[in-house]
Amino acid sequence: MHVVGDGGYICSALRSLPPGVTLTGPLPRHACLYEVHPELDNPLLRRHRRGRPRTRGARIGTPADLAAVVAGQDAAVTRYGKTARVTVREHRCLWPGVWRSVPVRVIIVTEPGRPGLSLVTTDPRTPAAAVVSRYASRWAIEVAFSDAENITGAGEARNRVPRAVERTVPFALFTQSIVIIWYHLAGHHPSVVRGRREKAPWYATKTCPAYADMIARLRRVLIAAQFTPEVPRQPTPEEIRTVQLAWAQAAA
Repeated sequence: MHVVGDGGYICSALRSLPPGVTLTGPLPRHACLYEVHPELDNPLLRRHRRGRPRTRGARIGTPADLAAVVAGQDAAVTRYGKTARVTVREHRCLWPGVWRSVPVRVIIVTEPGRPGLSLVTTDPRTPAAAVVSRYASRWAIEVAFSDAENITGAGEARNRVPRAVERTVPFALFTQSIVIIWYHLAGHHPSVVRGRREKAPWYATKTCPAYADMIARLRRVLIAAQFTPEVPRQPTPEEIRTVQLAWAQAAA
């Protein structure tokens, strides 16, 4: 299992990983790195020595210091649906401040016109380009969590009973999944994106609908289904306010 996390998990929450689990995340700029001492890889070297075994090798310094001494290699990295050519530097070393004497891989990505990215991973085998793509895939999950919290309503829950807390967020995520599936099967139309760009011209590069567009489309369909044109009657004030509120939320 490959886990991807932000700086908080990398620095504190997952210092000890269970077997079969790797962790990848951003490396702080002030992290102090060290070389792996040969005695860590070959216990026979310290078999006839007295005293405490060495836990680290020579000091490397910060990720910037490591990038200055490690040769870079060109690689193709796929991120956010696009493939780009970048320069990748990787080195097996120690980060004693977090993983103590456990060797990790540091991967530094640089490309023209963008700030560099420093990653640390406990995965010893996956190619560096695949590790970078794995870290980039985390963004889609973060967006889904943000939508569930702010649009679907998971962030508005005020539960205190343990069972209620455990059920509310999964129910919100299930609801969000149903909305996306419905939109994919029945709700999509090219006019959704076109209309959104007309109302919000600052979205000049918007090419696909967001979750807010999907749920707004579903609300309009549900509201329209409540009115039967065969019945000649005027809508009630409550129905009018419901429609006005739905359109206001869709335009926000």
